[in-house]
Amino acid sequence: MAAAKTDKTYSTEEAAKEVGISKSTLLRWFRDKRIADVKRDRNGWRVFSGADIVRIKKAL
Repeated sequence: MAAAKTDKTYSTEEAAKEVGISKSTLLRWFRDKRIADVKRDRNGWRVFSGADIVRIKKAL
């Protein structure tokens, strides 16, 4: 069961909520190169992993 939880992915909105910032702040950080970008799906949408969330929290 723990493996399934680590496989969870987050949208930009969900990731921002997990980190505790607004979606616009998160997008600005990507634009300003404050944090490294994440993987994108075939449609070009950002897909955040649990590891990405942890990495972004550390950037705070």
